[in-house]
Formats: sequence, C-alpha cells, structure tokens
Amino acid sequence: MTMRGWSYRYVGPAELRSLVRPDGQGQGMRSPADFHEWVSARTVEELAEPFTFVIDQAGVLRLAPRRSEHVVCAGGEAVLGAGEISFREESGRWAVGEVSNQSTGYCPDVNSWSAVAEALDQAGIARPSGFTHEVVFRRCLSCQQLNIVREEDFVCVFCDEALPREWNVDQPGRQAVGGLPVGSLGRSLGR
Repeated sequence: MTMRGWSYRYVGPAELRSLVRPDGQGQGMRSPADFHEWVSARTVEELAEPFTFVIDQAGVLRLAPRRSEHVVCAGGEAVLGAGEISFREESGRWAVGEVSNQSTGYCPDVNSWSAVAEALDQAGIARPSGFTHEVVFRRCLSCQQLNIVREEDFVCVFCDEALPREWNVDQPGRQAVGGLPVGSLGRSLGR
C-alpha cells in the first residue's frame, strides 16, 4: 500500500453490511479502457445521476449505481475514499462533473482526496483539483455522537458542545494497518 492517506473501516448499520455478497462489489476502473467499457454501457438516464464510489485498498476506483450502499460497493472492506461522483463528456473525453466524500458509512476525511485523485488519474478521467462538495465529519468529545459540520458551525447538534477543528472520527479504537491509521465512525449522524 502506498502512502495515499487514511484507511476507513465500515462501521455503519449491520443490516447494510449483510447486503455484501461475494463478487458483488462495484466495478473496478483499473485503466482508461476499463472506464471506457463501463461508461459506454451506461444509459443517458444513468449518467444523469451521480454514482456511488469507493477507492479500494489497492487504490482502484470502484463504481456502482447511486442508490448502492458504499459498503456493498467496497465488498465490505476498508476503503481509502468513498462518496458520490458524476461524469460528463467534454470534447470527446470523460471528466468528473461533481465529486464528494459524502459517505456516512465510512465518513472519509476531506484529505481522502489524494487517494480519489490518484484513482481517477489511473482510470484516465479528467478531474477537478479537489472535492466539488466537501463533507466535514466530526465526533463530539462530550457525547461521542458523530456530526456533519455545516457552514463552519463546529457545534454538536446533539449536546451543543464545541466540536474539534481537526478530523477526529476515528479517535475511539484507532488502529494501524500497514503503518496507516484506520478510521471508524460513530453510531449516528447529526443533520
């Protein structure tokens, strides 16, 4: 594994993990040819909506329909990144339309962009310089609930305590895998 950043374990609802099936993960995009074959098989309607994506432990972009669970797309494994992504064709080349780290099953930090960028480059997809929509996840140190920070308001929606400015979702139970910290997430998300 290269130094792509954090690795995130799925710690969401067990009933969603139970949907994982052998060989049921998202389609891997290891090369421009893989992406071209995959995108050519999509309908106009499918391409009008974002897709679920994960970056697996090998750094490969995996894609699935939007309403797919990230944990299913990842085959139940830890990921280097996760979120939603859309594509558009520009002058005969495919590019990212929008991309976010919005995954409440993995809660990747915004620094997961480096793994996402590397995987998009590997697949030959033109990309922006960062997430077009960043989701900021923080765990409350007082009540231990997981929050989504909106509009730079670092206050817990559950208990009104101040939230840390730095990403801390994995503080309980931090582990190292191959020298890299493994992220985890809390039981519920504030809206």
